[in-house]
Formats: sequence, structure tokens, C-alpha cells
Amino acid sequence: MRILSSLICFLASLLMRFFSLVALLAGLSLATAEAAPRPPARPAGTVRRHLIYFRDKAGTPFTVGQPQAFLSARAIQRRQRQGIAVQPRDLPVSPSYVAQVKAVPGVQLWYTSRWFNAAVVACDSAALGQLRAKPFVVSAQTLNRNAKTPPRVEVVKEAAETQTTAQRTAHDKTYGQAFWQANMIGAVALHNAGFRGEGMHIAVLDAGFPGVNQTAPFASLRNENRLLSTFDFVDHDRGVYEKNSHGTNTLSCMGANQANVYIGTAPKASYHLLLTEDVFSEHPIEEANWLIAAEYADSAGVDIISSSLGYTTFDAPSRDHTYADMNGRTALASRAATVAARTGILVVNSAGNDGNNSWRYIGAPADADSVLTVGAVDSMGLRAAFSSVGPTSDGRIKPNLSAQGVIAAIVSPSGLVGRGNGTSFACPVLAGMAASFWQANPTLTAQQVLQFLQQSASQATAPNNLIGYGIPNAERANILAKTGTPTAGGQLSIFPNPTSRELYLSLPADLRNQPLHVVIHDVRGALIGEQLLAPSGAAQVPLRVPALRSGMYLCTVEPQGGGKTHTLRFLQY
Repeated sequence: MRILSSLICFLASLLMRFFSLVALLAGLSLATAEAAPRPPARPAGTVRRHLIYFRDKAGTPFTVGQPQAFLSARAIQRRQRQGIAVQPRDLPVSPSYVAQVKAVPGVQLWYTSRWFNAAVVACDSAALGQLRAKPFVVSAQTLNRNAKTPPRVEVVKEAAETQTTAQRTAHDKTYGQAFWQANMIGAVALHNAGFRGEGMHIAVLDAGFPGVNQTAPFASLRNENRLLSTFDFVDHDRGVYEKNSHGTNTLSCMGANQANVYIGTAPKASYHLLLTEDVFSEHPIEEANWLIAAEYADSAGVDIISSSLGYTTFDAPSRDHTYADMNGRTALASRAATVAARTGILVVNSAGNDGNNSWRYIGAPADADSVLTVGAVDSMGLRAAFSSVGPTSDGRIKPNLSAQGVIAAIVSPSGLVGRGNGTSFACPVLAGMAASFWQANPTLTAQQVLQFLQQSASQATAPNNLIGYGIPNAERANILAKTGTPTAGGQLSIFPNPTSRELYLSLPADLRNQPLHVVIHDVRGALIGEQLLAPSGAAQVPLRVPALRSGMYLCTVEPQGGGKTHTLRFLQY
């Protein structure tokens, strides 16, 4: 992954290496007193990593009726709160298959994937051939080459301060330099109302978090035990306080909390720090790392994933994505993000910084349909030229929303505050606000949070593929949520209403487990579209809606198992 930002150079490179070394030697892990065991030594020969897909989950001792055997109580509660049933895809892979994979000489098992029914292994071509011959192995995808390439180093420049005089005077000094980016989206108002992310759990997927275990802006995270866990999915250990500082910068946008210096948009939330990015190479293995980290986050019961990562091209050009891949259903990370969203996690991902490049478009997993993709604007609300654009290759609007990513305030590994450019920073600024907003409206589902934020945004009635629905306003979203929330166990309803594009049904319990015939007409009776919804157990289900002209429409819901037919009205902007 090409890290989606151009960071401020806070210290000379020698000093930066010094801090990284101190963090490494300290070996601090705020989440655990013991380091996770490293994998065994790599097998000899030309070794690559591969994703091995299994045929089924035959013989598994796990069942969807006993999810406590493989999911945390918090993960189960998140699903229950949103009316989401535990699915067979949530079951761990077959222990028998895992044992047989590990028994093949020269094979090193790194991770297993519940959602994809797969395993990440390291082995040479001979061992891979033995794995492919197993009757329970369907296919294998090679994820990387054996040798690492030199890291991609982006030029880091000191960013000039461009705030206007009015912005300087309208400044709550408590927030330090982070005030404007938080206030732009209404996060300060949420904080003033008592919602600062308390009780919300956020997983940050990034490239490293040096300084988070030592410096003052992150002291409250440490002192209040709100750093819940750490894991490095690149090297399979818990050491995340070294390597690249990109994660430190993105975490600060949400979790830093030093009065009069820097306050992020979710300063009282709790965090899992997950290192998925290998800055020394660019291979599909990083998308697999993203998948495994997202499953980890799900199992831990997180509410939100904040990911300032994106994938388009790789060191081996033959593995590059094409624009056609950006449909939310092709790239490994995009498919993983979609499943994460289906478990009730709000996935927030940066759009990318390719707006000025030949690629131009968003990358994976920002193309996933249920992901809140964040573009960048400047302090005046104008789109950043570098911010990647939509649509997805199947025509959906992206990004969804935008926040400040031009000369954004960020914290360095040394604890100093500087400025940086990138959708990498717009993403966590917005993710932190979403956490505080969700705290204020705990009965919402993840997708309702996304919808209300879109409804609150600056161009909700006229979204485009440059900044999406625009800049959200948490105060406006709060009002919309209080007046128009479809409850998880209440009556049948349709939302958001009015709508500009996406449309969902909120189902009462008696309609969730039977097929539903849904028909949409205009007020003159002309058929607009219809679909059959399969039973899913879900409280909220998306509808396939064609492009509609402004006006009133009728949605008829007919239970196929018998029962009353319902007619709902909704307004298209």
C-alpha cells in the first residue's frame, strides 16, 4: 500500500531513528504483559506466502448457536444490538484442515480466515503443490515474492500555515491546532454535549505507532487503560511501537488528548492498534493482513475500523488492480471490508491521494459498498486536488463524505504537533466524530450512522464523485437521528426518508426470517422496480433502487410466508 499522505518532517532522520530504537528497546505493550510468540523460522528455499482456500468447514466443532466459543461477548452484543445473526462464515476454519496443512513438511501456517474459509501460509512451490493436492483445498493465491524491495519514501515537507484570521480568532484553545478540523464537522459540539467517544472501541489499521507508548498527547490512553490491544500482522508479534509513524499521526486525529496542545475527535474512545502495512514492499499480502486484522477487530468487538490504507498497484505489475476491479467485489481488502460491515462494524477508509495522478480513482477497500469512504477538503471546505475521486466501476458515488485533510493537525512520534496533507488524516478525523455521534445515539446500526451523517452533510441533496455528500455536521445528524431513527425492534419503516440515493428497510422481528416481495411504484402507479428479499434475520436490509427523479414513491412489502402487505411512502430529493 502506498501510504496515503505526505507527512510533516518533525525531526531529522537521525533523531527519528533514535526514538524508534528507544521504543523498540523498551518493548512496551500496553495491551499485554507478554509478547505473542513469533512464528517458527521460515522454511528453506524460495518461500512465498499464499492464501489457501478451503472447500468447506466440515467437521468443525463450532456452531452459530454457540458463538461465545469463538467471538467475544462484545462482538456478539454488537450483532444482537443491530439485529445481525451469526452466520456460518463467522465459524472458525476446520481444525482438521488446519492440522493437515501444518503437517505438510516445509509449510508455515501464519493465520486462518473465518470469513474467507482460508489460511495464510508460507512455503516453497513444492510444498504448495502438496497443499493444492489436498481434497479440501479449492485454490491458492500467491500473495508476495520472497525478497523485499526497498521502502517507498515520500518527500516530506514543512506545511505552511494557511488558516485565515477569522479561523484563528474563532479558536477553542483547549483543542490546540486540532480545533478547526474538529469543529468543521461538529465534533466540538458533540464533546460539549458530553459525547467524547466514551465506551466506543476503534481499531486502527496502519503501518506503525511509534511514540504512542511514551509521549504526552497519548498519556490518557495509557493511564486510563484505553489501549486495549496491539498486534503486528506483518511480523506476527505485538510490537507496534516502532516502524513507520503513519499510524501515530492517524491515531492522533482521534485519540490524542492533551489540553491546550491537541484534542482529537474521539479523545475518550478505546483503541486497538493493528499493524497491517509493510512499508518495505507492496504486495497483495497486505490486503490479506487487512483481512486478518479486520477479523481480529470483529472478534474483539470493535465498533469502528479506521483505515487510512489503500491498494491499487503493486511491486509486480502483473498483480496491479484495474479500475474495473474497483467494484467492491473483487479486491481482497474490499471483500473483507464488506464482510466487516455486515457484522455491524462501521468501516471508515480514506479515499486515497491519487486525484492528481493518472489513476485518479479511489482504491481498495474504499470501493466497498458499505464502507464510509472519506475524501479530503481544506480548512475552507474546498476539495483537495489530490483527493481520489469516484465513482466506483459499477457506478456508485464515492467518496461518501469529506473532512479536512489539507494542512491537517497531526501529532508526531516525539509528541510535537505539526501539519500534514492526505485523506489519511481526513479519515480518522471523521471516524472519531462518528464514534462520538454513535455514542450519542447508541440504538443506531452502523449503516444508520453512515446514512445520518450523509443526510447531515453540506451537499446531501446533490452528492458528487469529488467530495461525496459533502462535509458532515454532527449537530444536524444528531437532530435527524432523534427525529427519524428506525428502531431495531419496532414497526416496518423505510429510511433515510427523504432519500437521495440509498434506501433501507427496517424490519420488525416477525418479518426478518421470511422472504419479502418488495415493489416500488411512482404515485401514478407506474412500476419502478421490484426485488425478492431472502430471509436473513437482519433488522435493516438495503434495497436495490434505480435512479429516481425527485418526487414521492410508494414501496409495497408483501411477506411471502403470509401476513399483511405493507405500503410505505418515501420522498426522493
